[in-house]
Amino acid sequence: MTVNMTKGQAISLQKNDGGSLTAVRMGLGWQAAPRRGLFGSRTREIDLDASAVLFADKQPVDVVFFRHLVSDDGSVRHTGDNLVGGVGQGGDDEAILVDLARVPVHIDQIVFTVNSFTGQTFQEVQNAFCRLVDETNGQELARYTLAGGGQYTAQIMAKVHRAGQGWSMTALGNPANGRTFQDLMPTILPVL
Repeated sequence: MTVNMTKGQAISLQKNDGGSLTAVRMGLGWQAAPRRGLFGSRTREIDLDASAVLFADKQPVDVVFFRHLVSDDGSVRHTGDNLVGGVGQGGDDEAILVDLARVPVHIDQIVFTVNSFTGQTFQEVQNAFCRLVDETNGQELARYTLAGGGQYTAQIMAKVHRAGQGWSMTALGNPANGRTFQDLMPTILPVL
């Protein structure tokens, strides 16, 4: 059963049977918002990029994004860059796979971001979401609908963080401006 998350909400990544999830997929989907013009409405392709920044004690130690598809330790993997969005019509346009069992013990948080490398704002995006899926069985665990319509070019979507012996996910949805994950670091650090 999917949990529809709200900004700031956290959920445990423990399974109902008490076991822990071993592998999850953070999926990102979006569509271009129709724009009204002189000859009716039309859409323009939107290129959003998903990234995962791995932190150890509030210090960034690795990042996975379209130019570095696999973390140095191999536990986090980006499935590839989608340049237009909306391909899945409700499915994932970009995804980042996390093998929770392989994440090194010193990594305590993984923050997921989305940004427009080309500088398009979220006013040009509709139906944007991130969702967490149990990669072992394909079951959607949580979905967070990203607020649209803003003059910002990025969002700090969510974070997966260690909680005791397991992991939790927190929906963040913090708007930001920047073309790359490096530009977003001043907005990421306060949510750690």
